[in-house]
Amino acid sequence: MSNGDKKRAQAKQVVREQLARERRRKVTLWTTVGVVTVLVMAGLIGWGVAAGQEKANAGKLTVPPAAVDDGTAFARGTGPVQIDIYEDFLCPFCRKVETAIGPTVTQLVDAGKVTVRYHPIAILDHLSSTQYSTRAAGASAAAAQGGKFFEYHEALFAQQPPEGGAGLDDAKLIEIGRSVGLTDQAFADAITGKTYTAWATKVTDTASSRGITGTPSVLVAGTKLDSPTPQALAAAVEAASA
Repeated sequence: MSNGDKKRAQAKQVVREQLARERRRKVTLWTTVGVVTVLVMAGLIGWGVAAGQEKANAGKLTVPPAAVDDGTAFARGTGPVQIDIYEDFLCPFCRKVETAIGPTVTQLVDAGKVTVRYHPIAILDHLSSTQYSTRAAGASAAAAQGGKFFEYHEALFAQQPPEGGAGLDDAKLIEIGRSVGLTDQAFADAITGKTYTAWATKVTDTASSRGITGTPSVLVAGTKLDSPTPQALAAAVEAASA
């Protein structure tokens, strides 16, 4: 091989080596880009999952600290005989019974004879276009947090909407709260934010698991009154006290 041929061969070898190095550089570059892309995508997916979890948490169960009986009722009085009242704020008969026995309940509470546990359940959502039973039960939980459950409970029954309609809207539920002294913004926020919607479902499910199949259901010392009249209630409390 002449000197000229040797030089041309060496030059070709240098070019081949340069091309090889360039190919290795490109492979390294695209590999790095791929890894970074995967990491970025994983981060985005993780963020999306976290965002989804936050959205799901917005509807999670929030039990009012004021609730008793495993977080499913609100108590009034401290007497030895326990009365449990299961009621739906859309139930017309619940309103009638509340009107009939309400004064007797108050007398028994004031006399220190009973502890009344109110269970606001929601079994009549299908009789309104806005799930009024659930919304009203949730609003009563917000009222309990403001220390006004019983007052709000009475006001809701006094302004009970008819079955088959839309029920009272959130603005009206807030207005009723203000009428009994619930002027704190937290009360209104709990209604518009549906803070206690899942809780209303929990109370309803718990009542069902206990065999409660209709409203109103009034139990004295665990025994249901077939006819919840003032006389029957007073007699049952008297018997339970003996």
